[in-house]
Amino acid sequence: MNGAAASLSIVALFHHADIVVKGVLLLLLGASVWSWTVIIAKLWQIGAASRLARGYEARAAAGCSRDELVPHADRPRQDPAAMVLAAGIAESDRPAPDAAESWGERRDRIERAMRLALSGELRRLEARAPFLATLGSAAPFIGLFGTVWGIMHSFSAIARANSTGLQVVAPGIAEALFATAMGLAAAIPAVVAYNKITVELGRFSGRMQVLIGRSGALFSHAAADGED
Repeated sequence: MNGAAASLSIVALFHHADIVVKGVLLLLLGASVWSWTVIIAKLWQIGAASRLARGYEARAAAGCSRDELVPHADRPRQDPAAMVLAAGIAESDRPAPDAAESWGERRDRIERAMRLALSGELRRLEARAPFLATLGSAAPFIGLFGTVWGIMHSFSAIARANSTGLQVVAPGIAEALFATAMGLAAAIPAVVAYNKITVELGRFSGRMQVLIGRSGALFSHAAADGED
C-alpha cells in the first residue's frame, strides 16, 4: 500500500509523466505562480489607492481649501487620487480660454481634465489584470490537453504491457488527471481574483467620481478667487 501511495505522489506523477504532460504541468505551474504575483500586487495597489482616496474624499466633504485638500504638490505615482487632483489643480491654474467663461464652464473644464486623468490611472491599475481572465479561461483547456495526451500515452503503455490490470492502468490515468487538476488549480484563483479586482476597481472609480465632483467645485471657486 505504501509503495502504491508513493508511486501516486505528486513528485512521482510528474517524474513518470510523458514529456508533453510535463511541459503542460510546468506551463501551468509557471502561469499559476505569475498569477499569484499579479493578484497580490493588484489587490495591494488598489487597496492602497482606495484608502488614500477615502482620505481626500473626507477632506473634500469637510470643505477643506485647495491647499488643505492636496497638501503636497508632488505626489508619488502610487497615489492615483492625487494624480487626478493634480490634473484638476493644473487645469484650474490655466488661464480661461474664453474671457467670458462662466463659473459652470470653468468647473466643467476642470472636471473634464480630472476625468481624463482618472481614465489614465484606471488603465494603470488594470494593467496585467486581463492576464488573470485569460488564465482563468485557458488553464482548464490546457490541463485538459495534458489529460488527453496522457490518456493516449497510457493506452499505449497498456497495449505494450498487454494487460489491463490496475497496476498498469492507474499510474498513467493518474498522471493524465493530474494535468486537469493543475489546470483547475491555476484557473480558479485567477477567476475569483479577477472578479474581485474588477469589483474593487468599480468601487474606486465610483469614489473618484464623487471626489471629482466635490473637488471640481472647490477648484473652480479657488480659480475664481484668484482672478478676483
